[in-house]
Amino acid sequence: MNAIRRLLAVVSLSLTLWVSAAQSGTVAPAEKPYKVHTTGKQLTIKSNNTIKNVMLWTTGGYRVVEQKEINAHFFIVNIPVHQKTFFLMIGLSNGRIYTEKIGLSE
Repeated sequence: MNAIRRLLAVVSLSLTLWVSAAQSGTVAPAEKPYKVHTTGKQLTIKSNNTIKNVMLWTTGGYRVVEQKEINAHFFIVNIPVHQKTFFLMIGLSNGRIYTEKIGLSE
């Protein structure tokens, strides 16, 4: 009886490891439907989809820019603070929201 239990335990463990190894393939991240360009203190966002909302905040959590109802494929904003790293959130008309960390070059 103990031999059967051991055999079942080994078989189930082997199947578990085999199934988990088969599912651990990497998935490529989806292509972003927009491009972000920075020039000095100016941030430019271009998208094939309509841009609805843009928010920009510092790494310290201070909101720098919040623009709603943009409804355009192109958005330019001048950043009013002296910092090199920000978080950017872009909301598109299809309901998708994208966030990323960006850095400014001087």
